[in-house]
Amino acid sequence: MSDSHAYSSQFLGWLQDYIGKLPSASMAEIVGQAGGPDRVWVVAVDIIKGFCVEGPLASERVGAIAEPAAALIQRAWDAGVRRIMMPRDAHDPESVEFGAWPPHCVAGTEESELVDELTELPMAEHFQVLDKNSLSAIQDTDLSRIIQNDGLPEAVICIGDCTDLCLYNLALGFRLISNARNEPLRVVVPADCVETYHMDVGTAEELGALPHDGDLLHDLFLYHMALNGCQVVSEVTT
Repeated sequence: MSDSHAYSSQFLGWLQDYIGKLPSASMAEIVGQAGGPDRVWVVAVDIIKGFCVEGPLASERVGAIAEPAAALIQRAWDAGVRRIMMPRDAHDPESVEFGAWPPHCVAGTEESELVDELTELPMAEHFQVLDKNSLSAIQDTDLSRIIQNDGLPEAVICIGDCTDLCLYNLALGFRLISNARNEPLRVVVPADCVETYHMDVGTAEELGALPHDGDLLHDLFLYHMALNGCQVVSEVTT
Protein backbone atom coordinates (compact mmCIF):
# COMPACT_ATOMS: atom_id res chain seq x y z
CA MET A 1 0.00 0.00 0.00
CA SER A 2 1.37 3.44 -0.95
CA ASP A 3 1.81 6.15 1.66
CA SER A 4 -1.14 8.09 0.20
CA HIS A 5 -3.42 5.04 0.31
CA ALA A 6 -2.32 4.30 3.87
CA TYR A 7 -3.13 7.86 4.89
CA SER A 8 -6.52 7.74 3.17
CA SER A 9 -7.35 4.54 5.01
CA GLN A 10 -6.30 6.14 8.29
CA PHE A 11 -8.39 9.23 7.59
CA LEU A 12 -11.48 7.23 6.67
CA GLY A 13 -11.16 5.30 9.91
CA TRP A 14 -10.88 8.57 11.81
CA LEU A 15 -13.88 9.98 9.91
CA GLN A 16 -16.10 7.06 10.83
CA ASP A 17 -15.12 7.46 14.48
CA TYR A 18 -15.67 11.23 14.32
CA ILE A 19 -19.18 10.87 12.91
CA GLY A 20 -20.02 8.17 15.44
CA LYS A 21 -19.05 10.49 18.32
CA LEU A 22 -20.84 13.66 17.25
CA PRO A 23 -22.28 15.40 20.32
CA SER A 24 -25.91 16.43 20.54
CA ALA A 25 -27.16 19.97 20.97
CA SER A 26 -30.10 21.34 22.94
CA MET A 27 -32.83 23.53 21.44
CA ALA A 28 -33.12 25.34 24.76
CA GLU A 29 -29.39 26.11 24.73
CA ILE A 30 -29.41 27.25 21.08
CA VAL A 31 -32.34 29.59 21.77
CA GLY A 32 -30.83 30.83 25.03
CA GLN A 33 -27.41 31.56 23.56
CA ALA A 34 -29.01 33.32 20.58
CA GLY A 35 -30.80 35.71 22.92
CA GLY A 36 -34.31 34.37 22.35
CA PRO A 37 -36.39 32.39 19.86
CA ASP A 38 -36.91 35.39 17.57
CA ARG A 39 -33.18 35.26 16.80
CA VAL A 40 -33.21 31.63 15.66
CA TRP A 41 -34.22 30.31 12.24
CA VAL A 42 -34.92 26.76 11.14
CA VAL A 43 -34.34 26.22 7.42
CA ALA A 44 -35.43 22.86 6.00
CA VAL A 45 -34.34 22.39 2.41
CA ASP A 46 -35.97 20.02 -0.10
CA ILE A 47 -37.90 17.83 2.32
CA ILE A 48 -40.34 17.30 -0.52
CA LYS A 49 -42.00 14.37 -2.23
CA GLY A 50 -39.68 14.42 -5.24
CA PHE A 51 -36.72 13.47 -3.03
CA CYS A 52 -38.47 11.52 -0.32
CA VAL A 53 -41.43 9.71 -1.88
CA GLU A 54 -41.72 9.64 -5.67
CA GLY A 55 -39.93 10.62 -8.87
CA PRO A 56 -36.54 9.84 -10.45
CA LEU A 57 -34.51 11.34 -7.59
CA ALA A 58 -36.51 10.00 -4.64
CA SER A 59 -34.94 7.48 -2.26
CA GLU A 60 -36.00 5.75 0.94
CA ARG A 61 -32.83 6.77 2.76
CA VAL A 62 -33.61 10.45 2.12
CA GLY A 63 -37.27 9.92 2.96
CA ALA A 64 -36.21 8.56 6.35
CA ILE A 65 -35.32 12.08 7.56
CA ALA A 66 -38.92 13.28 7.25
CA GLU A 67 -40.00 12.12 10.71
CA PRO A 68 -36.95 13.36 12.67
CA ALA A 69 -37.14 16.66 10.74
CA ALA A 70 -40.79 17.08 11.70
CA ALA A 71 -39.94 16.31 15.32
CA LEU A 72 -37.14 18.90 15.33
CA ILE A 73 -39.46 21.53 13.86
CA GLN A 74 -42.02 20.74 16.55
CA ARG A 75 -39.32 21.17 19.23
CA ALA A 76 -38.29 24.50 17.71
CA TRP A 77 -41.90 25.71 17.61
CA ASP A 78 -42.43 24.63 21.22
CA ALA A 79 -39.33 26.66 22.14
CA GLY A 80 -40.87 29.75 20.54
CA VAL A 81 -39.06 29.74 17.17
CA ARG A 82 -41.33 31.15 14.47
CA ARG A 83 -39.02 31.68 11.49
CA ILE A 84 -39.32 28.24 9.89
CA MET A 85 -38.44 28.31 6.21
CA MET A 86 -38.85 25.58 3.61
CA PRO A 87 -36.78 26.17 0.46
CA ARG A 88 -37.83 23.61 -2.13
CA ASP A 89 -37.07 22.72 -5.71
CA ALA A 90 -39.79 24.16 -7.92
CA HIS A 91 -38.10 23.97 -11.28
CA ASP A 92 -38.96 25.61 -14.53
CA PRO A 93 -39.91 22.82 -16.98
CA GLU A 94 -36.92 23.88 -19.11
CA SER A 95 -34.52 24.17 -16.16
CA VAL A 96 -30.86 24.26 -17.16
CA GLU A 97 -30.20 21.98 -14.18
CA PHE A 98 -31.89 19.14 -16.08
CA GLY A 99 -28.71 18.88 -18.14
CA ALA A 100 -27.05 17.37 -15.07
CA TRP A 101 -30.02 15.65 -13.40
CA PRO A 102 -33.19 14.00 -14.73
CA PRO A 103 -36.20 16.35 -14.83
CA HIS A 104 -37.57 16.52 -11.29
CA CYS A 105 -39.65 18.61 -8.91
CA VAL A 106 -41.16 20.85 -11.58
CA ALA A 107 -43.14 23.76 -10.14
CA GLY A 108 -46.79 22.89 -9.62
CA THR A 109 -46.28 19.12 -9.57
CA GLU A 110 -46.70 16.70 -6.69
CA GLU A 111 -42.93 16.15 -6.55
CA SER A 112 -42.44 19.77 -5.54
CA GLU A 113 -44.79 19.55 -2.55
CA LEU A 114 -43.66 19.23 1.06
CA VAL A 115 -43.88 15.73 2.51
CA ASP A 116 -46.93 14.84 4.60
CA GLU A 117 -44.87 14.69 7.79
CA LEU A 118 -44.35 18.46 7.46
CA THR A 119 -47.75 19.53 6.14
CA GLU A 120 -49.50 17.61 8.93
CA LEU A 121 -47.70 19.53 11.67
CA PRO A 122 -50.12 21.80 13.55
CA MET A 123 -48.16 24.96 12.67
CA ALA A 124 -47.64 24.12 8.98
CA GLU A 125 -49.67 27.12 7.80
CA HIS A 126 -46.97 29.35 9.30
CA PHE A 127 -44.08 27.88 7.30
CA GLN A 128 -42.43 30.10 4.72
CA VAL A 129 -42.26 27.89 1.62
CA LEU A 130 -39.64 29.33 -0.74
CA ASP A 131 -39.14 28.16 -4.32
CA LYS A 132 -35.70 27.62 -5.85
CA ASN A 133 -34.50 26.60 -9.30
CA SER A 134 -31.00 25.35 -8.48
CA LEU A 135 -28.97 23.52 -5.86
CA SER A 136 -28.68 26.78 -3.91
CA ALA A 137 -31.47 28.00 -1.65
CA ILE A 138 -29.65 31.32 -1.34
CA GLN A 139 -28.72 32.20 -4.93
CA ASP A 140 -31.39 34.44 -6.51
CA THR A 141 -34.19 33.24 -4.22
CA ASP A 142 -36.65 34.70 -1.74
CA LEU A 143 -34.38 33.41 1.04
CA SER A 144 -31.57 35.61 -0.29
CA ARG A 145 -33.96 38.57 -0.25
CA ILE A 146 -35.04 37.75 3.32
CA ILE A 147 -31.39 37.75 4.40
CA GLN A 148 -30.81 41.02 2.57
CA ASN A 149 -33.85 42.69 4.12
CA ASP A 150 -33.85 41.22 7.63
CA GLY A 151 -30.17 40.48 8.15
CA LEU A 152 -28.81 37.29 9.60
CA PRO A 153 -30.20 35.66 12.75
CA GLU A 154 -27.95 34.70 15.66
CA ALA A 155 -28.40 30.99 14.93
CA VAL A 156 -29.76 28.94 12.04
CA ILE A 157 -30.53 25.22 12.15
CA CYS A 158 -30.10 23.72 8.68
CA ILE A 159 -31.80 20.40 7.88
CA GLY A 160 -32.80 18.51 4.73
CA ASP A 161 -31.23 16.96 1.68
CA CYS A 162 -28.97 16.19 0.11
CA THR A 163 -26.04 16.35 2.52
CA ASP A 164 -23.53 16.97 -0.28
CA LEU A 165 -25.79 19.03 -2.56
CA CYS A 166 -28.58 21.40 -1.54
CA LEU A 167 -28.07 21.05 2.23
CA TYR A 168 -24.34 21.64 1.87
CA ASN A 169 -24.95 24.72 -0.28
CA LEU A 170 -27.46 25.99 2.28
CA ALA A 171 -25.25 25.62 5.35
CA LEU A 172 -22.10 26.86 3.59
CA GLY A 173 -24.11 29.69 2.05
CA PHE A 174 -25.02 30.96 5.51
CA ARG A 175 -21.47 30.41 6.72
CA LEU A 176 -19.94 32.34 3.80
CA ILE A 177 -22.36 35.27 4.15
CA SER A 178 -21.54 35.43 7.85
CA ASN A 179 -17.80 35.36 7.15
CA ALA A 180 -18.00 37.94 4.37
CA ARG A 181 -19.98 40.35 6.55
CA ASN A 182 -17.84 39.59 9.59
CA GLU A 183 -21.05 38.93 11.52
CA PRO A 184 -21.15 36.00 13.94
CA LEU A 185 -23.65 33.29 13.05
CA ARG A 186 -24.10 29.87 14.61
CA VAL A 187 -24.90 27.37 11.84
CA VAL A 188 -26.16 24.10 13.35
CA VAL A 189 -26.46 20.94 11.23
CA PRO A 190 -28.10 17.95 13.00
CA ALA A 191 -26.94 14.73 11.29
CA ASP A 192 -30.18 12.86 12.06
CA CYS A 193 -32.14 15.35 9.93
CA VAL A 194 -29.76 15.29 6.96
CA GLU A 195 -29.22 12.61 4.31
CA THR A 196 -28.10 11.92 0.75
CA TYR A 197 -28.87 9.30 -1.90
CA HIS A 198 -26.87 6.19 -2.82
CA MET A 199 -26.11 4.79 -6.28
CA ASP A 200 -23.74 1.85 -6.54
CA VAL A 201 -21.22 1.49 -9.35
CA GLY A 202 -23.12 -1.26 -11.17
CA THR A 203 -26.38 0.67 -11.22
CA ALA A 204 -24.60 3.83 -12.31
CA GLU A 205 -22.94 2.00 -15.22
CA GLU A 206 -26.30 0.61 -16.35
CA LEU A 207 -27.86 4.09 -16.27
CA GLY A 208 -24.88 5.92 -17.71
CA ALA A 209 -24.68 8.00 -14.55
CA LEU A 210 -22.00 8.77 -11.99
CA PRO A 211 -21.91 6.47 -8.94
CA HIS A 212 -22.59 8.02 -5.56
CA ASP A 213 -21.55 6.40 -2.29
CA GLY A 214 -24.24 7.73 0.02
CA ASP A 215 -22.61 6.74 3.31
CA LEU A 216 -19.17 8.06 2.39
CA LEU A 217 -20.37 11.33 0.89
CA HIS A 218 -22.79 11.94 3.77
CA ASP A 219 -19.94 11.63 6.26
CA LEU A 220 -17.43 13.59 4.15
CA PHE A 221 -19.75 16.52 3.69
CA LEU A 222 -20.75 16.62 7.34
CA TYR A 223 -17.02 16.77 8.05
CA HIS A 224 -16.53 19.49 5.43
CA MET A 225 -19.27 21.63 6.96
CA ALA A 226 -17.62 21.24 10.36
CA LEU A 227 -14.25 22.10 8.80
CA ASN A 228 -15.77 25.35 7.59
CA GLY A 229 -17.16 26.39 10.94
CA CYS A 230 -20.62 24.85 11.05
CA GLN A 231 -21.62 23.06 14.25
CA VAL A 232 -22.37 19.51 13.17
CA VAL A 233 -24.22 17.56 15.86
CA SER A 234 -25.86 14.15 16.10
CA GLU A 235 -29.27 15.67 16.92
CA VAL A 236 -30.98 18.65 18.50
CA THR A 237 -32.89 17.62 21.61
CA THR A 238 -35.26 19.71 23.70
